[in-house]
Amino acid sequence: MMSEGGAPSKYVKLTKEQAPVDEVNPGELNQPIQVPHLAVHKCNECGQALPENFEAPADEPWTTGIFGCTEDMSSFWQGLFCPSVLFGRVYETLSDEETSWTKACICHSIVVEGGLTVASIAACAPGIDPHTTFLMWEGLLFVWWMCGIYTGNVRQTLQRKYHLQNSPCDPCMVHCCLHFCAVCQEHREMKNR
Repeated sequence: MMSEGGAPSKYVKLTKEQAPVDEVNPGELNQPIQVPHLAVHKCNECGQALPENFEAPADEPWTTGIFGCTEDMSSFWQGLFCPSVLFGRVYETLSDEETSWTKACICHSIVVEGGLTVASIAACAPGIDPHTTFLMWEGLLFVWWMCGIYTGNVRQTLQRKYHLQNSPCDPCMVHCCLHFCAVCQEHREMKNR
């Protein structure tokens, strides 16, 4: 068969006399297909569409409890006298960058241990104006809260990596209230994995 321009046509004209090759039932060709990049994740409870980066809630328990500091005596003593080193090692393990544990350790030392030392000296030193002492304590609480947020984010990264539950509560609150226990628990978790 030739097309209008004289070149042979790529299409074949079907006639009524031709028998179909396969039997096709009505509606068979109108079946839905799965297109992976158009698939939308939906909530099992309410059917609402979920974002692409949605991860199911964590359900794994921690291998040790928040108060299980004495289960690993080496991390207990290190966490008691040098929690910055434990924090730095956890940070280095979790970090995607080529970050040395010493940078996180130094930052943690300046903020936490340095802040506690300055506040303790200011509280105990005679002759410092009470208003100045109050401002120093207020500054320390602010820095402690900021440190809790920073270290809580590292704890959250650990939780996401191993699908761990929030235990006993939000990661930032754990670090604000039970900082030294949390650092030891995170280090034990990394050792147990």
